[in-house]
Amino acid sequence: MVIAYYIVPGIYLGSFATALLAAAVLGLVNLLIRPLIMILTLPVNIITLGLFTFVVNALMFWLASSFVPGFSVVDFAAAFWGALCMSIVSWLLQIILPRRRD
Repeated sequence: MVIAYYIVPGIYLGSFATALLAAAVLGLVNLLIRPLIMILTLPVNIITLGLFTFVVNALMFWLASSFVPGFSVVDFAAAFWGALCMSIVSWLLQIILPRRRD
């Protein structure tokens, strides 16, 4: 969230605590709402070969910003690039950090 704030113009965070709250809300939105949206948009996602998932991620990012005071996303383009930035950072962290094997 903080990296997206520094890289993408149009994303505003009030403080680090706001970033933590926004990340938690984004996690809840992705847990509760995103699966339903992905099922409803499955035909479009199939036609676009999965690229519509980027749009869904941007919408979830934008939706999370509406619930957290001090976190705002100006427009859809900022939400799109912010969600893409967060996806890339998450992917890089999965590569860098070792997995725990039980």
